[in-house]
Amino acid sequence: MWEYTDKVLDHFRNPRNVGQVENPDGVGEVGSLACGDALKLTFKLDQHDRITDAKFQTFGCASAIASSSALTEIIKGLTLDEAAKITNQDIAEYLGGLPEQKMHCSVMGREALAQAIENHRTGKTERKTLAGKVVCHCFGVTEEELEQVIRDNSLTTVEQVTNYTKAGGACGNCRDDIAALITRVLGDASAEPAPTAPAERKLTTLKKIKLIEEVMEREIRPLLKKDGGDIELIDVEGARVMVALRGMCANCQVARFTLKDVVEQKLREFVTDDLVVEEVK
Repeated sequence: MWEYTDKVLDHFRNPRNVGQVENPDGVGEVGSLACGDALKLTFKLDQHDRITDAKFQTFGCASAIASSSALTEIIKGLTLDEAAKITNQDIAEYLGGLPEQKMHCSVMGREALAQAIENHRTGKTERKTLAGKVVCHCFGVTEEELEQVIRDNSLTTVEQVTNYTKAGGACGNCRDDIAALITRVLGDASAEPAPTAPAERKLTTLKKIKLIEEVMEREIRPLLKKDGGDIELIDVEGARVMVALRGMCANCQVARFTLKDVVEQKLREFVTDDLVVEEVK
């Protein structure tokens, strides 16, 4: 299980500023339900371009909710120019830190803020478009986005880039490209793909199955049922968790993202971080 600070847990259990600002002056939407995390940020300005109110709506894990809540608290009272300087590290530091594997939640907050400011200044209302070369096709992460995250956070390994952007966390075909990008951005010739398998937690098979069943019932099944879907645990073999998608999820075109970025993410968060989810037809 992830180690969360008291402040992260507080903002997760008691999120501030949930909802949508009426007649907002800025709107930013990033992520997607298919990828497991989505955030919509809205804010209201006074006559001096100072943010008087900010609200969020998010779909995601505890870190995503906490990061979104923290972001709204940080930017209230700031001018647009001041808000534009907020980084994902500012969000993480406000929360007393985030697990390394959850830093992409703070990046999502920064991206939503940047888009909301852009929306106010230009009137553009569309969601983020994939400008530039796409490096990670599974999550739609571009070279430009990766370069900014690498520079802003001084990332030196592929594993870190995955933690901050999700890029390279699905099929893995882009990991060599990410390593080359790190080398080019930081001039670090030693950047190489880092191993992805975390250390296995000491859990008996029975305990692991029980925890998996509890998390599926509490965290996963309610999300899938909202869209007419469901999931069934078929078997557990070591770190492999075999499941079957039911209902609308069974024939969904984004089923593989649901498995990796909803089911697998939740199980890794609440059970043990070496689990791999596989679909059984």
